[in-house]
Amino acid sequence: MQLEHILENDALIDELGFVHPTQLAALNAQSGVALSSDAIQSAAEIMSEGTVEGSIFYDGTVFWNRDHKLAISTTELPQLYKYKSSQNHDQSLQNDVLRHSKSLLLLCCDSGTAWNSRNHLGVYFFYLTFNYSDTIQEVGDFGNPSLSLLMSELQLSTLILSYSPKSENSWSHRRWVIKHIERVSGDLSDILGQESELVKRIAEKTKMNYRAWNHLCWLVSYMSRSQMLDELKFLRKWAELNVADNCCFQLRRRLMLKISEFKPENQCGDEGLLAKSEIYKIWEDEFRWNCLLIQRYIGREALWVHRRFLFQFWLNYLSTDPCLNPSNSRSCSAVLDVADFLQKELQLLLVCLSSPGDEFEDGRVQSEHASSYFFWILKHIPFGPLSGLWEKLRGVEELKALLRESSSPVKIHLWRSFLGRPIWDDLFGPT
Repeated sequence: MQLEHILENDALIDELGFVHPTQLAALNAQSGVALSSDAIQSAAEIMSEGTVEGSIFYDGTVFWNRDHKLAISTTELPQLYKYKSSQNHDQSLQNDVLRHSKSLLLLCCDSGTAWNSRNHLGVYFFYLTFNYSDTIQEVGDFGNPSLSLLMSELQLSTLILSYSPKSENSWSHRRWVIKHIERVSGDLSDILGQESELVKRIAEKTKMNYRAWNHLCWLVSYMSRSQMLDELKFLRKWAELNVADNCCFQLRRRLMLKISEFKPENQCGDEGLLAKSEIYKIWEDEFRWNCLLIQRYIGREALWVHRRFLFQFWLNYLSTDPCLNPSNSRSCSAVLDVADFLQKELQLLLVCLSSPGDEFEDGRVQSEHASSYFFWILKHIPFGPLSGLWEKLRGVEELKALLRESSSPVKIHLWRSFLGRPIWDDLFGPT
């Protein structure tokens, strides 16, 4: 089959696309490939193969291959898929299964039968290696047959993701491969760096790609502490340019939670204090940065969702830790107490309530997000520290104006449920 011979002849193909015949003709014309006068229509002709002067011959009306890029005509996909899917069921030899399933997956990345056949062969080679060898070779040594196969599976997945970046089967297969690479080599440091770059490259092309970011969230469990810190630092710039994409912030939350799991044996000893002070510094930087983004990019819900997480992180991990208490003379960092925290959040609320309006109503949306957040945190804080806050809220005329002008009874009901009806009515009157 021509497609299989193209793949075998150019093993470094890193991008695949399905294009209209007119685009294919233009590509071949630029490459100087002579086209036949009539498009090949029969499956037998499309599957035929040959060589010209030692190079692979293919029909220019169906394929284009140059500079490790492959294009396939959309008009021939049904015939190609029908032929390859039937062959995939008939083949029993291992090399044939790998060859045919690869072609089939490039034509239809959702073929579960093709993915499963490759998984079964991967498991076979994996256990074959460990049955006949007592040594585990490094990732860079492709003398290990199972490792060589696994690395080629990553390359295939990358190729498929180049044209179908949200393919759940491709991402799932990639995680399956990485699990087995970790068992074979025990070292994923290089793989982790490559995966991080792949996700960011794909995320640049396809916004809101939950599957790509979820893959990176899954990889966090394999990262060292230093790798997680580097990832947090590197992701900041990307997040600043994509403040509406909650997926990136979800990864930051995953990293912060994983970093906080590090617990030395003596938690209030020198090592424990240093680790906890580092965690507090990470949270403090994230909290200030989030506040800056909220004021810079008005009305972005993802930023407020992230701030809720930061509040919960402070409440659950930092505010009650005796090692970070200001009274602890050995503490490197003193965590904000509840009163100071509420005062800072009230100041942010006042700033957001005074956001200028515009034709897109971003100012009103910002005010609603800020109010929802502030009432939400009041619900999660013990009543004692709130006693001095009620008088300040009574004097916030902008908040009262927002409540009067709000056209959403559901939102008013939600806010009132956070405080309770008696306190709400006392502060703002019946609404």
